[in-house]
Amino acid sequence: MMEPERLIAAIVLAAGKGTRMNSQRHKVLHEIGGKPMIEHLLAEVDRLGASRTVVVVGEAREQVEARLAGRVQFAVQDRQLGTGHAVMQAERALQGFAGDVLVMYGDVPFVRAETMMAMLKRLHADDAPAAVVLGFKPWDAGHYGRVLTDGDRIVKMVEFKDASEEERACPLCNSGLMAVRSDILFTLLGNVGNDNAQGEFYLPDVVNVAIAADVPTAVVVTSDPDEVAGINSRAELAEAEERFQQGRRAKAMAQGATLVAPETVFFSHDTVLGSDVLVEPNVVFGPGVTVADNVRIRAFSHLEGATLAEGVEIGPYARLRPGAVLEAGAKIGNFVEVKNATLGAGAKANHLTYLGDATVGAGANIGAGTITCNYDGYFKHRTVIGEGAFIGSNSALIAPVSIGRDAIVGAGSAVSRDVADGELRMVRAEQLVKPGWADRFHDAMKKKKEAGK
Repeated sequence: MMEPERLIAAIVLAAGKGTRMNSQRHKVLHEIGGKPMIEHLLAEVDRLGASRTVVVVGEAREQVEARLAGRVQFAVQDRQLGTGHAVMQAERALQGFAGDVLVMYGDVPFVRAETMMAMLKRLHADDAPAAVVLGFKPWDAGHYGRVLTDGDRIVKMVEFKDASEEERACPLCNSGLMAVRSDILFTLLGNVGNDNAQGEFYLPDVVNVAIAADVPTAVVVTSDPDEVAGINSRAELAEAEERFQQGRRAKAMAQGATLVAPETVFFSHDTVLGSDVLVEPNVVFGPGVTVADNVRIRAFSHLEGATLAEGVEIGPYARLRPGAVLEAGAKIGNFVEVKNATLGAGAKANHLTYLGDATVGAGANIGAGTITCNYDGYFKHRTVIGEGAFIGSNSALIAPVSIGRDAIVGAGSAVSRDVADGELRMVRAEQLVKPGWADRFHDAMKKKKEAGK
């Protein structure tokens, strides 16, 4: 968390319909790296040290309110009359607040706390600007509003639809983000009109109101246009996801992980990798994964909600689901699924196995095709396998059941009662042997086939 000199409040606009997403889900709740886009922004607001956050909601407000309940204040914009009108709806929520106000957008998720702080510092420079706008210079200025300046002092703000050809030639664009002192924000907004092409109350017009009153305003320019990229469609969401993944891949490698084919590895927002971790191609990290040092994750594995201790190896084609805990040196092989289960140090499950709701002791060996039958149709039950136990291939362990220390379960067994320490348990039908029966069967069937021709 940073140490702001003054109290900070954030107003986050999230009242738009998001029609271009063509989704029943609110736009700002679509995920990047497994986390809703608005929460990426709010995490940076928290890191900045904001004391109050107001989210302005409108369309599908109940979705946003349910997701962020208890963490932010809400203000409602019932009618979509522009960004200036949206900010006005936060006035009551900020009544009595004295400090600096940042205005941001829930669909612009990648703004860094450092950039926010740069805006606030400029707000308190010697010339005391009424407002500070975050500007950027995209490769294609397109239909963005323009910021006309003299040095870093703003001369005029203009929306693209209202701009002249000369103004449209200006390369400096308005991100929409703004820092304003709380004591003048709503006074400025009260003087904003809607005499424009859209008939809306534009937030950038607070700058023009200040300029008209001969009060200075300023711009801070981000060096990374992607930082202020908005997300309005599925295609833009995919582009944002790719930018996020590129950043996380670079960070993982810089911190000592080896990604054999980085472009095929996908991270979640909270993935933690230790040093000297080797990640083979086509690996997906869902939320909640922590990986210690010297772990090998082989190709085509999927991890979510899992914790891997030092020296673990998994895959290829392994699936770790929430609650999977692999202690030091444990090994999960191909086509093994682990859910809500702990494998002790050095335990192995190398092939074609499901371990759900289980505790596997250190050094235990789980044979191919083993299943912990944890669900009876109504409730989940737990399987406990002792240290050094050996579970033979194609065994079904019918929970609740315990397998003792150093016990052996013979291949093909269906175990429904506890097995004591050091015990051998085999649960098989007696083999029936009929010498010559197969030869006689084949002869009879061949004769029938010939007779039918």
